[in-house]
Amino acid sequence: MSLSSIPFREKGQAKPDMAEPEIPVVPIFGLPFSRMNMQDTVRYLTESIELRRTTQVITGNPIMVMMALEDPAYYRAMERAELIVPDGAGVVWAAGYVGQPVAERVAGFDLLHQLMHVGEQKRWSVYLLGTTQEVIEEAAERLQQQYPLVRIVGYRNGFFGDKEDKEVVQAIREANPDILFVARAADNQEPWIARHKDELGVPVMMGVGGSFDVIAGKLKRAPILFQKLRLEWFYRLLQQPTRYRRMLALPKFAVKVIRERENVTKRHPTP
Repeated sequence: MSLSSIPFREKGQAKPDMAEPEIPVVPIFGLPFSRMNMQDTVRYLTESIELRRTTQVITGNPIMVMMALEDPAYYRAMERAELIVPDGAGVVWAAGYVGQPVAERVAGFDLLHQLMHVGEQKRWSVYLLGTTQEVIEEAAERLQQQYPLVRIVGYRNGFFGDKEDKEVVQAIREANPDILFVARAADNQEPWIARHKDELGVPVMMGVGGSFDVIAGKLKRAPILFQKLRLEWFYRLLQQPTRYRRMLALPKFAVKVIRERENVTKRHPTP
């Protein structure tokens, strides 16, 4: 199999005689980042919903890559995801630096809204999981106002432990959404989805980080100028100075890419 493409892992009720479609990817330290643009990404996820094909979407960034390289369990969770999109500007830069550029940055916040927009046309249902109760309630209300034809079939905060996992999973299963958006702690969000995605029975499951906080009005999204300059991370740091420790991974990632340029896209054994 070519390093430049991977098959979509079809599960659920997809037709058995259907050939596995492939997506172009660029491996960044072994993690396959999609090279599709936003339009093709939305098209693929629309197909996942129509085929009821289990698809975990990770909106990947350099912090997550560095975390994965230091934590084998986190690496495996990312590696097993059906789709990793290049959310972080650093990933977009790294792909171009090693000569395998992605089509464009696919920001998780924008992807969420693109899916909600298509959901309006197709009458999809959505479940929101994560953040605080106050924020999730406000985010649900605002999303429902903005996309009235999308059915928000449930929501709950992200403050629960392992003992409550079964209850949370069962609630989502009973709601039977087309899309599950999850916003939990950085070290828990993707592993939680990976651990439960088969039993959840949801076609598209996507970690959305701080998107609910922005939707609810608790945080502001970076102005267009910051986005164009690839400085959204800096704008977020200004709003949340306590994130500075996590941000230290950004220069470490850049240095690692520069130093290991010849090896960035080579297959890496799972840590």
